[in-house]
Amino acid sequence: MQVLPFVFSLLVALALTPPALTRLSEGGATRENYRGRLLPVPIGIVIVPAALIALIPVALLARLTDLDIYPDNLGFAIVFVPGIALLGLIDDALSGPGRGWRGHGKDVLSGGLSTGLLKAGGTLGLALVVASSLPGSDAEFLLAAAVLVLATNSFNLLDLRPGRSVKAFVLLGIALTISTQNTAALAGLGIFIAPVLVAGFFDLREKAMLGDTGSNAIGALAGLWIVLTLDSSGQLIALLILLLVNIYGEFRSISKVIERLPGLRHLDSLGRPT
Repeated sequence: MQVLPFVFSLLVALALTPPALTRLSEGGATRENYRGRLLPVPIGIVIVPAALIALIPVALLARLTDLDIYPDNLGFAIVFVPGIALLGLIDDALSGPGRGWRGHGKDVLSGGLSTGLLKAGGTLGLALVVASSLPGSDAEFLLAAAVLVLATNSFNLLDLRPGRSVKAFVLLGIALTISTQNTAALAGLGIFIAPVLVAGFFDLREKAMLGDTGSNAIGALAGLWIVLTLDSSGQLIALLILLLVNIYGEFRSISKVIERLPGLRHLDSLGRPT
C-alpha cells in the first residue's frame, strides 16, 4: 500500500497543473525558452503543493485504518524537498535565468543581494540536517551532505533544455533501483516523484518551464535517492561525478557536449515538439 502516496500526489498534480499554467500566464510570469518561445514559469511550483495535499488522504488512512501506507523514508523528503523548492522559487522571483556562481559573486562584491548564495547557504543547512539523521560516521555524514548539495545544483545546471533534468532524474532513479534492488527509497520519495513527472512532461512538451523551483526540487530528490541507496563508496563516486558536472557547467556549455554526442543528442531531444 506504500504506492498510494505516489498515486494520490499524481492525481493532485494532474488537477493542479493546468490551472497553474493559466494563472502563471495571466499573471505575466513568463520567460523565453532557448527557442524564443514565451512560456509560463516556474511550473515547478506545483510539485510541493501536490505532494503536501496528497498527505491529507495519506495521513487519514494511516490514522484511521490498518493500512501500512507511510514509506520509511518519507520524512527525509518532507524535510528536504519543500525547503529546496522554496529557495529555488526565491531565485526565480528575484534573480532570473542564467546567473551562475560568477554572476552571483559579482552581485555580492557590488554590495547587492545574491539569491544564488542564499540558495547555497540554505541548501547546505537543510543538507546537514538531513545527513545528520542518517546512520554513519562523521565522515559519512559530511559525504552525504555534500552529495545532497551538489546534486541539487547539478540538476539546475542540466535544466537548459526542455525535459533534460527530468529525463536525467528518471534515468538515475532506474539505475539506482536496478543496481541496488532498493525500492524503499523509491517508495519514500514517490509522493514528490509523481508531481515531478507531471511538471516534467509539461516542461518537455514546451508548455511551460520548470524554473529553479522545479529543477532544484528534482536535484534534491536525486540527492536523496543517492544517499538513501548507495553506501559510502558509491556516494563518493557520485560526489566526484557531481563535482565534475558543477565545475564544467559553470565554465563550459553542457548543451554543446550533448549536441556533439549522437546518442545523447537523440535522447536529449526525444519527446520535444518539432
